[in-house]
Amino acid sequence: MAEIQEYIIFLLIWLIPTILLRAFVKKRSSPRLPPSPLALPIIGHLHLLSSIPHQAFFKISSRYGPLIHLYLGSVPCVVASSPEICKEFLKTHEISFLNRPKTVVSDYVTYGTQDLSFAPYGDHRKFVKKLCISRLLGGQTLDLLQPIRRQEINYLIELLSMKAKAGESVAIGSELIRLSNNVISRMVLSRRLSGDENEAAQMREQVREITALTGQFNLSDFIWFFKNLDVQGIGKRLKAVMGRFDKMMEKIIEEHQSERRKLKQRTKEGEVAKDLLHILLDIAEDESSEMKLTREKIKGFILDLFVGGTDTSAITIEWTLAELINHPKILLKAVQEIDSVVGKNRLVEESDIPNLPYLQAIFKESLRIHPSGPIIVRESTEDCTISGYHIPAKTQLFVNVWAVGRDPNHWENPLEFRPERFLAEDGSAKGQLDVRGQHYQLLPFGSGRRSCPGTSLALLVVQTALAAMIQCFDWKVEGIVDMEEAPSMTLPRANPLICFPVPRLNPIPSLY
Repeated sequence: MAEIQEYIIFLLIWLIPTILLRAFVKKRSSPRLPPSPLALPIIGHLHLLSSIPHQAFFKISSRYGPLIHLYLGSVPCVVASSPEICKEFLKTHEISFLNRPKTVVSDYVTYGTQDLSFAPYGDHRKFVKKLCISRLLGGQTLDLLQPIRRQEINYLIELLSMKAKAGESVAIGSELIRLSNNVISRMVLSRRLSGDENEAAQMREQVREITALTGQFNLSDFIWFFKNLDVQGIGKRLKAVMGRFDKMMEKIIEEHQSERRKLKQRTKEGEVAKDLLHILLDIAEDESSEMKLTREKIKGFILDLFVGGTDTSAITIEWTLAELINHPKILLKAVQEIDSVVGKNRLVEESDIPNLPYLQAIFKESLRIHPSGPIIVRESTEDCTISGYHIPAKTQLFVNVWAVGRDPNHWENPLEFRPERFLAEDGSAKGQLDVRGQHYQLLPFGSGRRSCPGTSLALLVVQTALAAMIQCFDWKVEGIVDMEEAPSMTLPRANPLICFPVPRLNPIPSLY
């Protein structure tokens, strides 16, 4: 018995160091991954996340550094939280991170990634991106569709004026979503999504539900043994809402095609009177087009515009107005600038924005602190090295835009709302700080080849709408406006902004 005990002790003395030595050698010989907290079996680091991921990532990065490695379930991920690290991912090694990860929801709502937002980087995406820049969302098309945006902003001002006369409060977010929905819908489909008519209400609800499903955490995407299970019921809800959306889009496309066959309507300038769907159908019917646009690709792109162009614009205006209400001196300065440039006898227009540098600075500051897309998501297609760390292929990348905009190494007093940081000493705009992805401390619209193609449209709508709102009204609230965020893929407010508009011009000017 004693001999057996001695043998077991000898075996343990030999076995334990051997195991530790092998683990040490394996660790030394394995590629060096970024710093990482302790992971749990099966769920990895999911227990460290909260309902607001960008805040949770920021908290982890504050302890482990601007580049961290996480396992969300069984999915390897990295999080970038500083401008320097973001630049390495999005510029130096951009070619390795041009794809977005495919999820159950994204694959389904984009008809198998046949849209622009989720399409793998390749010939199809290059073709659609070129269409966006040259025809769909380019300067000429935006100019042609300017009357739509002017009219919808005028409708908003008229509604606010009615509320002001009645002494009623306004849920700002709801009215701004209505505005952005109508702008997108009229530009794309030549129809409004406001009113009580059944079709408009259905379309609004479908876009809202699809947006919510796109941003919802799905166990099937992250934990391998849930891959083919719809444990949260997301798949069932997805099929139902997409079935309704697809049916409605088929009806709208048929109506457009029927109109094209019957009317072939032209304007005095000789241009076909078109919305964006008409332009897409033109391209689909063009035999000389370098790539065929199928029905699925058209519907996927239209859904992109609704999902990406409604909530985000409304959220940006709402956060900016909230900041201005909490900072009355900044609001007063913005109003004085508008009065001096535009006057009090006409409503501010898109063409006035370049002459309003302080207003532009306000929007940059709002986008810095409250980016409507707080996280950029990519996926590596090949192994690469970032800041000396190995990043394997098929690793998901989360660029924490929210954290980058609050980096104290690049922004003095980063939590302070101070538009002057974007102005030169003479009050003109600082040309070196732009929001279009050239400066990695400010990335509200992404950067590089996968940056947002609708940036120009978004800036036109949000800046002009807010300028008109503060030109025409003072805004009264009870107490201080809170700045709490709600869980979402975008950055909505936790509590709606409820205001009482008070006319500051008499009469309130109209665009018409």
